[in-house]
Amino acid sequence: MSIVNLSSYQFATIEDTAAWRPHVTARCEALGLRGTILLAPEGINLFVAAPRESTDAFIDYIRHDPLFEGKFADLQFKESVSEKQPFRRMLVKLKREIITMKKPAIRPELGRAPSVDAPTLKAWLDRGHDDHGRPVVMLDTRNAFEIDVGTFDNALDYRITKFSEFPAVIEQNRSDLEGKTVVSFCTGGIRCEKAAIHMKEVGIDNVYQLEGGILKYFEEVGGAHYHGECFVFDYRTALNPQLEPTETAQCFGCRAVVSTDAQKSSLYVPGKTCPECHPDTKHPGETRAADKARAA
Repeated sequence: MSIVNLSSYQFATIEDTAAWRPHVTARCEALGLRGTILLAPEGINLFVAAPRESTDAFIDYIRHDPLFEGKFADLQFKESVSEKQPFRRMLVKLKREIITMKKPAIRPELGRAPSVDAPTLKAWLDRGHDDHGRPVVMLDTRNAFEIDVGTFDNALDYRITKFSEFPAVIEQNRSDLEGKTVVSFCTGGIRCEKAAIHMKEVGIDNVYQLEGGILKYFEEVGGAHYHGECFVFDYRTALNPQLEPTETAQCFGCRAVVSTDAQKSSLYVPGKTCPECHPDTKHPGETRAADKARAA
């Protein structure tokens, strides 16, 4: 039996997340779902998986149950299919933000940043400029280790290690964005949406978010103008532009991404260590840099 993987998010004010939590947990467990749902005053972020019948029932529940007061009636989901369950258990967590930027004044529900869909972005990248003739710059809002797995061609990569670093990095590099159309992107859309709103608020013009993130781009137009794979936060580790799991792995010991070449190393012990963290590694971190240089 195949497993349907659902991911989605929405910014919407939730007055009492603690009151929602037991109801959401009970419903998910009754449906046999596994994964993680984050509830915060600013909205919901979820990654869940189960057989099709259960995920369809969950979609109906989240869109129509009176508990949610109609806040998620139009919630859109990204889907992929896997042969096995990618999550071990079902968790519903209460958080301050569904994606941490440490900028609580940002309220996307009060007005989203402009978005660009995948076919339109591909057309822009095909011809090298947007509909107004401005050059397009792709801005990766993900963490450095995710970007190392794959990203858009010539994307700006500021080597951030956590999303809360984004505002400071943008302030330091505003000159990279001046006079251009900036398209922020991430895995599924949540980080690039918040990033685009922040950039608009600090006075950067011509900013768009990639609607649905990399995964929606793959779904609609494939891997055009993208090199590598897309890191995902479950057992699959990375997906190719056909949304299929690849041979890329993640180290159980240090959580580093392990390429297929690195998996051939004697220092890679599945479930224990990799060339990044093995005790015999003289200079941790160099292996990944070497792999990246060879790939280039």
